[in-house]
Amino acid sequence: MRAHYLQHVPFEGLGCIEPWLQSAGCAVTGTRLYESATFPGLDDFHLLIVMGGPMSVNDEADYPWLAAEKRFIGEAVRAGKSVLGVCLGAQFIASAMGAPVYPNHTREIGWFPIEAVPHSEPGAFPFPAASIAFHWHGETFDLPPGAIHLARSAACENQAFQLGPCVIGLQFHLETTPASARTIVEHCRAELELPGAVQTETEILSAPPERYHAVNRLMGDILALLCAAQS
Repeated sequence: MRAHYLQHVPFEGLGCIEPWLQSAGCAVTGTRLYESATFPGLDDFHLLIVMGGPMSVNDEADYPWLAAEKRFIGEAVRAGKSVLGVCLGAQFIASAMGAPVYPNHTREIGWFPIEAVPHSEPGAFPFPAASIAFHWHGETFDLPPGAIHLARSAACENQAFQLGPCVIGLQFHLETTPASARTIVEHCRAELELPGAVQTETEILSAPPERYHAVNRLMGDILALLCAAQS
């Protein structure tokens, strides 16, 4: 199994995803778009992971590589690759598949509950009825055509979706570790002063270890489903 990730800023990396992939025996390569927008061939990977970032998918004037990235993600989806989008990455998948991305009615930053959306679609990822996840976003998206709505929160209706057996978009961060939480707080601390559903730095960084373990286990389950879809 070969996995490739797209990283948009140095401070939003793979978190718990990298050790999971390594333990599963995956070969891992990456494109750091803040350094170079060179994408691999579609035959070079089975699983594409699109990470988060502070920019918008609509900021093509400021980040000229956004258009090329959206085309690449759309090509990967249409080629039947497994694709996981995290936060900005989920917005990229939605945009690449024809859905609009726009400001949410409120920011959502910190540890907040999500709830599963009931469905009967075979093969869809079974989110727990209720769980707590780490959030850091100010935008949202409409569901792409044909998507299964998987999860919502009080502040954001479209928190997770699935397209077919092997594409999942998550508006929240299940990859978060204590180290990655500290890093995003350090680089984006100014956003904690903005209005919305926003926790304090202390509230964010005082999350107990069990909370990280729970979200990381959920991320592992999602990765297992996406890898199995390519076997």
